[in-house]
Amino acid sequence: MNSYTLKQLFDTIGSRLSSIYSGNEVQAIRKLLFDKVVGIPHFNVHINPNVNVDVETVTRISDILNELEQGKPVQYAIGEADFMDMIFMVNPNVLIPRPETEELVSWIVGNNKNASPKILDIGTGTGCIAIALAKYITNVQVSAIDISPMALNTAELNAKNNDVRVDFINADILAAPAIANAPFDIIVSNPPYVREMEKQVMHRNVTEFEPHLALFVSNNDPLLFYRTITINAHRWLKRDGQLYFEINEAFGNEIKDLLIENGFKDVEVRKDINGKNRMAYGRR
Repeated sequence: MNSYTLKQLFDTIGSRLSSIYSGNEVQAIRKLLFDKVVGIPHFNVHINPNVNVDVETVTRISDILNELEQGKPVQYAIGEADFMDMIFMVNPNVLIPRPETEELVSWIVGNNKNASPKILDIGTGTGCIAIALAKYITNVQVSAIDISPMALNTAELNAKNNDVRVDFINADILAAPAIANAPFDIIVSNPPYVREMEKQVMHRNVTEFEPHLALFVSNNDPLLFYRTITINAHRWLKRDGQLYFEINEAFGNEIKDLLIENGFKDVEVRKDINGKNRMAYGRR
């Protein structure tokens, strides 16, 4: 493959992505590729446009662009995603961590930074919630459950790479299992909550690449996971323990009612930075 200057590579990325992404998305992806693959800030293009890029880097960028043109999310193409100032390995066995989930984690950390709690993360995926809580809360003990052994393999590597201890458990939460280390001070879950009917309005880079097991629930029972966790909280959560959910914005009122009906106090549904109902809290 021919060598490229920084400016030529910058322009090539833009031209190849402009037909499938918006202008803002192209800028964000180009910045990410320069940061993660080229290894320099993208603004260096304007400072040193004629600096040559090595052939190996150009080849990798070209391979990534091929994958992006097929609809693969850029995080999967690169193999990693940023979350709470940490780097997480990602692959099609796990959901890509979202900024909304950072808001949920920040809420939990803010309420418990020096509480030395025992925490359970249900449906851990990459482990991003569990690992971030282990990183940012003092003297914490964290356990994390997932039904997918492949997801847990990824989560274990992420915990090791981010230098934290998390106890990972392979279990189906819908079977209401006995959980080691229960009861907990805090339970948090970002469970599957996207209704099957919502697939038609979602981007193909989600529906064709991210794991459906972690995303979708039946149209007929969209609160399945929330109900199972809430009903079984008396077994898994200490008295006065805290329960946090990431939620589908369409079901804020229903989840609030579910928590209240099951005896939770101080129930709150909180909006994310975009003004959508995306988080819920209750105290047992």
